[in-house]
Amino acid sequence: MKKVGVLALQGDFEAHGRALERLGAAPVFVRTAADLDGLDGLVIPGGESTTILKLLRAENLLEPLAAFGRRHGIFGTCAGAILLAADVSHPGQESLGMLDIDVERNGYGRQIDSHVARLTPEAEFAARTHPGEMEAVFIRAPVIRRVGPQARVLARYRGDPVLVEEGPHLVATFHPELTADSRVHELFLSKL
Repeated sequence: MKKVGVLALQGDFEAHGRALERLGAAPVFVRTAADLDGLDGLVIPGGESTTILKLLRAENLLEPLAAFGRRHGIFGTCAGAILLAADVSHPGQESLGMLDIDVERNGYGRQIDSHVARLTPEAEFAARTHPGEMEAVFIRAPVIRRVGPQARVLARYRGDPVLVEEGPHLVATFHPELTADSRVHELFLSKL
């Protein structure tokens, strides 16, 4: 059974834990660097990226997370995607730089602009999980403005990449943990 950490400083980390459990993984809520020991991978949930960054600094978790990401896969959703990007804008902020992507914070608008959409994933994603549309919950979602040559786009919304992988890492600008569709978490587990 894979042990997958879920950063539990802010955001709906419990929903990610339930999604992982449904797929037979053992979620471990991560609040300190010691909690990273023995994990196969890590999920950084949504929330408010600036707040998460402050909490990571307060808990001395930035460097341990970066070191973990050099050895293991990390899956970031919404704010987690911002924290894993190479470059963050609107406004700029520090990030872990795990994927060669540029992200614009709150690119789809403010909280009132949050919405649910239907996505048709790219053929590669469907071939590795299951075909068909999937529901995507966008909450003050970032927009991926640039994808580097080593990263692969697995789903788009309005032409913008919303699900991207690079090596062992995966990011979604939406919240797959808030739907019954387990394909995105399933894909992440397959990478570990």
